Amino acid sequence: MPGVAPDDIVATFAEVAGNDRPPLLVTAPLERFLDEHGLGDGALEAAPIGEGHSNVTFVIRRGPWEAVIRRPPRPPLPPSAHDVLREARVLRAVAGSARVPEVLAVCADESVIGAPFYVMEKVEGHVVSNRLPAELDTTADRRRISEEVVDALVELHAVGWEHAGLERFGRPTGYLQRQLRRFGDLWELHKLRDVAAVQHVGAWLAANVPESPRATIVHGDFRIGNLIIGPSSPARIVAVLDWEMATIGDPLADVGYLSAFWVGRDDPPLNLFEISRVTRIDGFLTRGEMVDLYEQRSGRAVTDIRWYQTLALWKSAIFMEGNYRRAMTGSTDDPYLKAFGEGVTEIAEHAREIADAA
Repeated sequence: MPGVAPDDIVATFAEVAGNDRPPLLVTAPLERFLDEHGLGDGALEAAPIGEGHSNVTFVIRRGPWEAVIRRPPRPPLPPSAHDVLREARVLRAVAGSARVPEVLAVCADESVIGAPFYVMEKVEGHVVSNRLPAELDTTADRRRISEEVVDALVELHAVGWEHAGLERFGRPTGYLQRQLRRFGDLWELHKLRDVAAVQHVGAWLAANVPESPRATIVHGDFRIGNLIIGPSSPARIVAVLDWEMATIGDPLADVGYLSAFWVGRDDPPLNLFEISRVTRIDGFLTRGEMVDLYEQRSGRAVTDIRWYQTLALWKSAIFMEGNYRRAMTGSTDDPYLKAFGEGVTEIAEHAREIADAA
């Protein structure tokens, strides 16, 4: 791990002064915060980790002590987005009931590093998207990973959110209708062009809203790339990451999202939105088998799955358009987001194909 990342990522107080591009971490006040909470000792080392393009994650080290820190990206930020304090709240609420890292400290004071943040334990293991590490690359472990993914989601949906301090975390009724209104409004707010498939799919979703089962915690971004797989065989999911979208709502929204982005061996190339192509490999369960396994192990009937898969793709297209707008208007310096322009139309068309087939 490098001791100090580039100046626009980790900086001292002297480097902050007069900088139009504020650093994501400032070492001295962060060291004081860690000292106050008894977290490590000595000089701080930090390095960015992960491939996320939303909230920002660093591994930090002080001697032999290691942890992970998570904070929002640089401003300007969309309203209600990148709420790391909300993430920390749900992580603490589900600890012991779902597979999550332990939250070690939370800081709401933006003056410390320039934004709110939280510190959590560093969980050892692998985050996979395109390939498996050699020690887990067997047919048996691929199947076991598939089953573990479903089990981790079933466990999350079984958490008694009413007794976990999340009774005001979200509204348990009307979740699907609120999602349609919210993302429809976001499309009108952020779109840079008209995409006919977005309007077509939005109208189809609104005309075919299913009846939701009893509300559960909803992760909102539950996919293999947001899971940590333990370091050795037999494969096990040891942590669920990236809780930015979590709320209380319809659990089948998570099933639809997981299955929509679970790439099958015979699927055509999905280009930008093939975010976890590792599941094409022999041994992984198919999309349909994942849905069936969730139904068996949760005891929850999975109906209208195509509707939920279409919802997942439609929301992703709208979310990507917002990030694309940020990139094109100079509100973010992430070059990856500029490619979202083409991705929006691809995902919207795929959503339309599923909706029309349904």
